[in-house]
Amino acid sequence: MKREELAGVASTAVANEPAQRGVDVHTHLAPSLVDAGIDDLVTTADDGRHVVAGHPVGPAALHRPQALLAYLDAAGLDAAVVTVPPPYHGQHLGPADSARWAAAVNDGLLARTAGQPRLRPLAFLPLHEPAVALAEYQRIRADDRWWGVTAGAGGRIPSLAGAAFGPLFAALDADRRGLLLHPSASPDRRLDEFYLGNLLGNPVETAVAVGQLVFGDVVGRYPGMRLVLVHGGGAVPALVGRWDRGVATDRPGVGPLSLPPARALRRIWTDCLTHQPSMTAVVAEVFGTDRLLLGSDWPFPMGTDDPAAFLGGRDDPLARQAATANAAAAFGSRPGLPGDR
Repeated sequence: MKREELAGVASTAVANEPAQRGVDVHTHLAPSLVDAGIDDLVTTADDGRHVVAGHPVGPAALHRPQALLAYLDAAGLDAAVVTVPPPYHGQHLGPADSARWAAAVNDGLLARTAGQPRLRPLAFLPLHEPAVALAEYQRIRADDRWWGVTAGAGGRIPSLAGAAFGPLFAALDADRRGLLLHPSASPDRRLDEFYLGNLLGNPVETAVAVGQLVFGDVVGRYPGMRLVLVHGGGAVPALVGRWDRGVATDRPGVGPLSLPPARALRRIWTDCLTHQPSMTAVVAEVFGTDRLLLGSDWPFPMGTDDPAAFLGGRDDPLARQAATANAAAAFGSRPGLPGDR
C-alpha cells in the first residue's frame, strides 16, 4: 500500500473525530524501589541508578517523570503509556524472588507515576514464571490505576503456545485487557558483539513470541486479549508471507489454525517505531492502518523524539488516527483517551 493510499484510509477514519493530540504507547520509567523490601535483589549506584543483576540501568531520565512530561509537551502529545524497561523483567530470578520482584516493581511504578494523570502505567507480568505471572495479574486485576499489562518477549520465557499460559490468557481475554509485549534480552551469545543483541535480537525475540502466539492459535482462541507489539512488530512484517506459505504447504509441526497468520496479525496492534517511513508503510499493510500506534521508546537512544515522523508528521491523518482512535482501541479509555474500555 502506497503512502498516499494509507493517508486516504486514515483521513476517512478520523474525519468526524474532534482534534486530539494523542498518546505515545511506548515509553519507559524506572520504578521507585525505596523501602521496597528487595535490597537483596537490587542496589543503587552513586548516580542514583538501579543496579540489577550487576548492571546499572540507565539513562538517568528513567527516574524523572517530569522529563517524560516535558517530552510529551515537545512532541505535542497528551499522554504516555508507561512500562518498566527490559532490565526490570527479572528473568534471572526464580519463582519466589520473581513474585517479590514483580510486586515491588509494579508498586514502584505506581509510586513513580502517582499524581500524573498524563502517565498511564502498565503492570509488569513475569512470563518466565507463568504461575507467578498469573498470581501477579490476580493481585493487580481490580486496580483501576493500571491501563493494561506488559511482559517480556523471548529470553527465558517458555513458549507462549504452552498450556501453562492458558489461565492467564483466559483472564486477559475475559477482561479485554491490553498486553504489551516488549522484547527482553536475547539469550543468543552470538549477538554479544556489535550491539546485535539489540539491533537484531530485539526484533527476532518479538518475532519468536508472535510466531508462538500465531501458530499456537492463541490469537484465534483469545480474541478479547488485546496484543500490542513495539518496534514496528520487530521482524514479523517481513515474515508473514513465509508463515502463510508454511500453513498452505502443511509444514511439519504446523497444525490447523482458526486464523491463518496474515489474518491473525490483523488482530494485533504495533507501534510505528521502524526508523524508516517506507518500512512503516509495510507495517501498516501487514497489521492494518487501524492497528498502528505512536511509540517513541523514550528515553532510550534507539528511540525517537518524534514518532509521528514515521507516519507523515503530526498533522498527518494516519498519525492522528494512530495516536487517538487506535490507542483507545488497544488500551481502552480514561479521561483524555477516547473509546470504551
